[in-house]
Amino acid sequence: MADQPLDIDQDLAKRLLVEGAIIIIRDLPPGTEFGIDLKSWNTGNKFLGVKMIPPGVHYVHYSATDQLGDTAPRSGFMYDFKTSEVVVRRWDKDAEDLDIKDVGDEEKARVRSNLLNLDRFLGPYPFEIWKKWQSMTNKISARLAERLMPECGQVRSAPEMAPMPSDGDGDGDGAEEGRRGRRSGATAEEREERLLPALRPLPGTAPRLTPLPLQGWPRGATPAEVTRHSLDSSFKLDTLLQQMDSPDELLGELQFCFVLFLVGHSLDAFEHWKRLVRLLCGCVDALGSKPQFFVDFISVVETQVTEIPEEFLADIVANKNFVYVSLRELFRNLQDTCCEADSRLKARGERLARALTGRLGWDFSELELEEDDEAPVVVEL
Repeated sequence: MADQPLDIDQDLAKRLLVEGAIIIIRDLPPGTEFGIDLKSWNTGNKFLGVKMIPPGVHYVHYSATDQLGDTAPRSGFMYDFKTSEVVVRRWDKDAEDLDIKDVGDEEKARVRSNLLNLDRFLGPYPFEIWKKWQSMTNKISARLAERLMPECGQVRSAPEMAPMPSDGDGDGDGAEEGRRGRRSGATAEEREERLLPALRPLPGTAPRLTPLPLQGWPRGATPAEVTRHSLDSSFKLDTLLQQMDSPDELLGELQFCFVLFLVGHSLDAFEHWKRLVRLLCGCVDALGSKPQFFVDFISVVETQVTEIPEEFLADIVANKNFVYVSLRELFRNLQDTCCEADSRLKARGERLARALTGRLGWDFSELELEEDDEAPVVVEL
């Protein structure tokens, strides 16, 4: 990691020299890909860590590199850096991995007393990405990050997997897989997939994401109510929010999943992010009852959508851009609930639609026309 000029306000630079946090990685092999937030580098022989880190939540990530230049899957952790904090970690040569446990107080005290000599081996935080990082994580509190991180403390893009219990073990998921396996009329692909072992991440290694409600309507609902709730995911949203202290926690989890995908290369987090986006875009009644929440949701999505690689936006099988389809549904719901929806929310949605049309060429005109796969099926009796 070469020294880089600081393209920041000098007053801010002076303040962060005093208030900024420091992370030091002992024994990190040269050539390791190491980064913080949206920036990464291949380290040199003298690299020890990063200084002038603005206080707050950051994502530290790394990938070991072998002698042939091949890079291992990315690992990382989210950490809430305090003002002037010095964080010290050590590279475990035997495990070829970072020991995420902090070193003892004695070693940390030695590091603090020697900071002046170590300063030239520390790279400055990349301030060119600071504003973007703030906008991408402004709903992630330190408490929320701690709750969502895996119990092991690390997120791995290629987690270790273990076989799922069979339905004979009494596991609900395994039993459901077994029932699906016994159903007739399965396609050739489904039959082939059943021959593969059912795997899940080792306990304690997966992010502790909030499970989405399985049922979209209240108990005892009439057929008419089931139909209404099937077309409006507001009930699912209310059920989800009951598990959280505030609506901002849900938006924070949306940001957390996106960061784990974009920076941590976690496809599982990306799938959860997609499910949350679909759920929120499918709400109708909630647009009128929670206008500020959806104003904030639109701001979060606007920040995220231009950062996603195009190949991740489209469903490979159906060749459908799932973000476009989801946002089209949201804009149509806003248009149909013009009397109930907050005028500021409607204006925010229209602004996002115009921005995406100008930036990505997405067409959100004629929202009243349903896509082919959304149109109702007419059955002649």
